[in-house]
Parts: sequence; structure tokens; C-alpha cells
Amino acid sequence: MTGSDNIKVCKSCGSSGRGNYCNQCGQSYKVKRITIQGLLRDILHFFTHIEKGFGFTLKQLIIAPGHMQRTYIEGKRSIHQRPFSMFFICATITALSRYWIISALIKYYHAGIIPEAKFFHEYMVVTYIALVPAYALITYLMFYKTKYNYAEIGVMMLYTLSFIFLVATIISLPKLVYPRLETRLVEFPVFTIYMIITLINFFKTIPWWIVAIKTVTIMIAAFFLNDLVEDIVIRLIA
Repeated sequence: MTGSDNIKVCKSCGSSGRGNYCNQCGQSYKVKRITIQGLLRDILHFFTHIEKGFGFTLKQLIIAPGHMQRTYIEGKRSIHQRPFSMFFICATITALSRYWIISALIKYYHAGIIPEAKFFHEYMVVTYIALVPAYALITYLMFYKTKYNYAEIGVMMLYTLSFIFLVATIISLPKLVYPRLETRLVEFPVFTIYMIITLINFFKTIPWWIVAIKTVTIMIAAFFLNDLVEDIVIRLIA
């Protein structure tokens, strides 16, 4: 067998080469047939940018909060869902879930506020995208002496908020049975505990009790800012 037997021709640009991918355009030499499954996967990726790393990233946010964000920032990135994509997907899931829950409360219990439902349906994702820089700034100022810059803190917050959004959806589900349940009383301690664990693991060189105190301060400021902006937007909608 000669070396020329291993030469492959790219079906996209016509260039010849060896290996699995074309050296000119990057397309795989082996082209799979188009299938319905492949088309559905392409459509899903187009609208959500869900990659193979989504499930792995979500799992790491559950079992290793803080470690996951730190390893991503330090360079282990190819196996993770990208931060903005992860945030957008989780925020969208939460917004739609909250909208459906509030709509059900209005329909079956005559509870809830129509502008509030409209907020979660149309404005929540945009509102929280606008708030992320503020959350990141608060956290950065509390830990400005660490080695992480503002952008890296922002990435850490994007991943952390992604998981918090999904937890918020789960916490809201009991309102379908107990419509008068004040979910904020549950959200604050749950989110604060998760944030404390995350930041202790993320800022591993700082004593845990210092991180815990600063995290509680961050969460109080974040909840105040969140409620303020959310109420303003809902009043504008109303």
C-alpha cells in the first residue's frame, strides 16, 4: 500500500489531503447522509446553541459549583457549554416556565398579576441580561484583590445564575398547588447557600468564613436590585 492510497479528496472544496478533516476548509472528509434526526438536531442547535457540553456543564454546576467555573476560566473549555449560551438557555426555560405557572394561577385560581405574566413571557430574559454586568460588578468589588478580572467574574456569574434560574423554576412549581406560597422566602436562603458554596470553591485561597460573609452581602444587594428592577419593569408594563 502506497502513501497515495491514504489521500482523500474534500467534497466541499476539492482539496486533497490526509487525516479526518480538510486542511483548507476544515470540513470532514467523511460526509454523513442527511437524515431527519440530523435536521432536527441542526434546528435545535440554531435556536438554542445547545452543544454536547450542556448536560456535562449542568451536572458540574450541581455536583461541583465553583470548581466548574474555575476550571473553565483556567482553560478547560471545550467540554463545557459556553457561558452566554448556557445563561440564555436557562433564562429562557425559566421565563417560559414562570409565565405558564402564572398563567395557570390566573386561569384556575384567579390569582397572579397579568403584567407579571407578561414580564416573564417577554421581558425577563432581556432584563436579567442587562442585570448580569451589575451582579458581576458587585461580586468583583467584593473580591477585587483576587487574581480574577471583571470579565472572568462575569463568566463565573453567568454559569452560577444559569443554575439558579433552573432552581427558581423548581421552587415555583408548588405554587400550582399552593398559589399563596411566597417563593421569595424559599429562594433567598436556597440561592444564598448555593452561592456561598460556589464562591468558597471558586475563591479557594480565601478563608471560607470571609467568603461566606461577603457572599451574604452580595446576595442581599442582588435581591434588592433584582426586586427593584423587576417591580419597575412590571409597573411600566401595567
